[in-house]
Amino acid sequence: MNEAEKRMYGMSQEDIQEQYMDSLTAKFCGLEMVVAGLLSDTQELMAMGGNERNPLLDQARKNLNIAKFVLFEMMDARREKEAA
Repeated sequence: MNEAEKRMYGMSQEDIQEQYMDSLTAKFCGLEMVVAGLLSDTQELMAMGGNERNPLLDQARKNLNIAKFVLFEMMDARREKEAA
């Protein structure tokens, strides 16, 4: 892992590929579900360090919910297109 990878990800890009992109979740549910899981995990970590009295953390939590909403809308649209 190079310094940029360490700073950005905390792991190498190869590790990301192996642990996330080649995971059982990715194989059976798609990469979108891997992303949704990462977003949810991030929300849980944020919840441990703050609450609604911290407006920045609360807005970050809401932004993660928006990202998941958009992601699931994309997944639904793709499924509808594939079914047609």
